[in-house]
Order: sequence, then C-alpha cells, then structure tokens
Amino acid sequence: MLKGLAITPPVIGRISIGRVVERNGKRLPEKDDQFTLTTQVQTRDGWLLHPLDEKLRKEAEGQKLRSIPVRMLFNNPDLNLRADYSLFDRTTGRPACVGNGETCRRMGKDGVSSLPCPGPDACAFAQGACKAYARLNVVVGEGDDDALGSFVLRTTSYNTIRTLAARLAYFSAVSGGLLACLPLELKLRGKSTTMSYGTPIYYVDLVVRSGLTLEQAIVQARELGERRQANGFDQSALEEAAGQGFANGAFEELEEDGAVVVEEFFPTEGAEAPQPRQMAGGLRARLEAKVKPAAAI
Repeated sequence: MLKGLAITPPVIGRISIGRVVERNGKRLPEKDDQFTLTTQVQTRDGWLLHPLDEKLRKEAEGQKLRSIPVRMLFNNPDLNLRADYSLFDRTTGRPACVGNGETCRRMGKDGVSSLPCPGPDACAFAQGACKAYARLNVVVGEGDDDALGSFVLRTTSYNTIRTLAARLAYFSAVSGGLLACLPLELKLRGKSTTMSYGTPIYYVDLVVRSGLTLEQAIVQARELGERRQANGFDQSALEEAAGQGFANGAFEELEEDGAVVVEEFFPTEGAEAPQPRQMAGGLRARLEAKVKPAAAI
C-alpha cells in the first residue's frame, strides 16, 4: 500500500443538493431543494446524471427527489461519516489543514505537522476560511450491481453534519451494532432560522426506509446480518480494512477532488475557482509565508 495515500471507499457517483452555476463570469455554488445523483464526470454543462437519478425520479412519480433508499457500508458510524474542520488552499485545491477541535494535521514547508486545533473561530492560521466539512458514503438501494460501490455526499452544513452524526450513532446503538444491515433512507428536510430570515434552508436527515417501523427495520437487519455471516461475508474484516485505509494518508481528498470541493463548498466571492490542471506550487508559497506566525498557535 502506498504510504501517504488515504484509501477511501470506492465511489461510483455523487449525491448533491446543489450545483455550481456561472453568473456574471463567475462560477458560484447554488443551493437546491432536492437531491441529484450524478456520475463522477463533469463537463462544461455540469455533472452528468447517474442512471439511478432517472430511476428514482420515476419512482417519485413526478415529485421532487427528496428521499433516497440507502444502506451504510460499515457498522462503525465514524467510518461512514467523516467530519473535520477543513482548510483548503483556494489556489490549488489541496487540503492545507484538517483538525477536530483538539489537534490538526497541517501542511507546511517540511511536510505535514501535528498541531493543536483551536477550531475555526479561533484559528489565526485559517483567518476565517476553515469550515466543518463532512463526507458520507452510502450504498444506494440494495447495491445489487456493486455491493461495495458507494455514492458520496459532501457537505459543510452544520445541520446536516450534526443530524447525520446523531442518527448514525442512534441507529447503531438500537440495532445492536448492525448499522450496515439496516434499510435506511436519506431524506431532505427544510427549516427556517433567524439567520435565514424566514427563507427555508435544507439539510439531510437519515431515517428508517419508508413503509417500515424501526422495529421492523431492526428485524430485517438481524436477518440480513445472519445471511451475510452464513454466506461468509466478513463485516469485521471490512471495517478493519477501511480503518487502515483512512489512516494511511494525512488527508482524505486528492488534489483533483479538492478543486471540486473548493469550487462548491469553499468559494471566495470574486475569485476564480481552482482548476485541476493548474495545481502547481501555489500552496507551498502561501503556507511558507504563514508558517512562522502559525507556529505560535
């Protein structure tokens, strides 16, 4: 295994609740009020839709796509949802610093260093550019075509991160650790806050699949768990392999993925989004200028 390269769940598509649009010559993120499933191929006109997007819309019978049947890959909630305070270099799209509020991994001129993490609001190094950022990997439907191929939902929404983290922990607890066997559903919910001035904002929730009670879902999870075990499916070995893969690299995002993440979730008004083909040495030059004052944090 290549050291320094995080081995993440295989991704066959994306789940988004927004898109990037061009406005006045600038590419800016625009929120939506429904899910969209795309491939990993992006053209000048946007991301190409995944065939499952059309299938789920037909099943929704003309309604907006606001729920997606899913299963988790892992019983460990933290393997399914990885959330960090993240700072990306907006010029290159490379991760610059990733922390959890206690410690962080920061890229500097001498490589990656482990430092205290004061959180985004108190970090002089980030200067307000750090955000909570999470990735959720799920199997859409039953994974009949690819049992280990996942769709990734990326988000910087505190509402989504907090809700998903709570749901995953609760479902894992009540099912006796059979999170990967539960029939679940991603659901888009709306709410209004004082900061939104009455305008609905949308966040992602995780619930038991439509038509089932929690007790029925747990019974199905136990039955599926027993079938998998009888067929030789080693869930514990899968979890161990996933944990080792995540720990193998300092940062989860690759450079080309980082450029897309910055464009959609870390935009700067009036600044051009990073382009995957232009990832040169901009990160190092900027970090070298900050590394001395950052050492005092």
